[in-house]
Amino acid sequence: MLTSKVAKRYAQGLLDFTQESGNTESVFVEMKDIVKIMSLSKELNTFFNTPIIDARKKEAIALEIFKDFSPVSKNIIRLVIKQGRESQLKNIAQEFINKVEDIKGTQRISLVTASKLSEQNIQKIIADSNMVNVSNYDLETIIKPDILGGYILRVGDQQIDASVKTKLNNIKKEFQLN
Repeated sequence: MLTSKVAKRYAQGLLDFTQESGNTESVFVEMKDIVKIMSLSKELNTFFNTPIIDARKKEAIALEIFKDFSPVSKNIIRLVIKQGRESQLKNIAQEFINKVEDIKGTQRISLVTASKLSEQNIQKIIADSNMVNVSNYDLETIIKPDILGGYILRVGDQQIDASVKTKLNNIKKEFQLN
C-alpha cells in the first residue's frame, strides 16, 4: 500500500516523541487499535472524511471513541483533526506501526489463499518458502476465491505466486504462442 507523505511525517514525529518519552510500546498497541477500529467501521471513516462536519465535533467524538487511550495518543488524534488531516488518521497509525515493527525487526508477510487454511498449513508454507528468516513476523492472511487454489506469499518485496489462476494463465499463454 502506498502511504502518503503526510502519514509518514506524522508517524515519524509520533515515533520520535514516543522514543524520547519512553512510551512507544503503549502507543504502538493503541495505534493498532485505531487501525482495527477504523478498518471495521465504514461509518467512522465516512464521518472523518466528511468536510462539512466541524472539527470540534470530530475531535469530541474521536476522543469519546478513544477515551481509554493514553494522553500521547489522544494528543496525536487531537492534532491530526485540528490540522484537517483526520482522513489520514488510519494511515498515520498504520505507518507508525510499520516504523515500530521495522525497529523491532519484524517481517511483514502477506499470504493470499482461495480458502481459509489451518495454522499448520500456513506454517508449512512459510517454512517451505525459505523467504522468512526471522521468528518475529506479522502475518496477514487474505482470502481471495478468484485465485482458485494455491497461494500467493509476499515477504517484503519478494513474492511466490503458486496460485492455480496464475498457472492456468501461463498455460493459456503457452498455447497462444504455439
